[in-house]
Amino acid sequence: MQNDVDRCFTSNSGIGICVKAEIASRFPADYSRLNSPKPMRKPMSASTRTGETPEQLTEIGALPIPDPNMLDDDLKKYMTICEEKLGHIPNVVKVFSLRPAKLRTFIAKYNEMMLSDDSGLSRLEREMIAVIVSCVNRCVYCITSHSQAVREFSGDPVLGDILMVNYREANLTPRQRAMLDYAWKMTSAPGETGAADRQALADAGLTPEEIFDVNDVIAYFNYTNRMTHGLGMQPNEYYFGRNRLPDPKAG
Repeated sequence: MQNDVDRCFTSNSGIGICVKAEIASRFPADYSRLNSPKPMRKPMSASTRTGETPEQLTEIGALPIPDPNMLDDDLKKYMTICEEKLGHIPNVVKVFSLRPAKLRTFIAKYNEMMLSDDSGLSRLEREMIAVIVSCVNRCVYCITSHSQAVREFSGDPVLGDILMVNYREANLTPRQRAMLDYAWKMTSAPGETGAADRQALADAGLTPEEIFDVNDVIAYFNYTNRMTHGLGMQPNEYYFGRNRLPDPKAG
């Protein structure tokens, strides 16, 4: 387990690690604040931007976050590695730490599906599918984090944004387009998806194993999208600015 902590941490998403954790004791939680309406925020213009984290991004999620000092040592080590490698702890990890066993399951699946070299799908293809599923579901957290990964793995500073808005306008290979068409339909109209859609993937050159993996990624991110919606997760500020075109006004 200790070696897995170092070996599996390979992704800027900050989820590439296997952990084992239990909360040592209960923590106080003021649930009354969760049901109170949030005050209206003043819009921030470019002229008023100070370099500080925008107010919305100072939030993590809708439920209480355990004190990291009360977590298992392996999970503490994982969070330390996050800080060292990324400069932050992904909010999804903080939110899932409320239920450590769920966090272990979540991370183990992510490692196997998104970081493994066993799949015929490239890392970029898997991240592109994650973005399209998240767009259908309007999941701000996953759109933001995985479009950043698309920019990173593709080396294209605009591809992630184009996928977010309308993937049909992106410069895609026939294989990529077939996968993203399938991901969109499987998420928006799964009951209407069938043999003809799987055949379209095969016609684009995907093997049976790759078709399985496409469905696996689609199903996983439909799950994570619903968890982020239901738990009120906010994306880390980190994801918004990485791997983008340089600001032409900066120096």
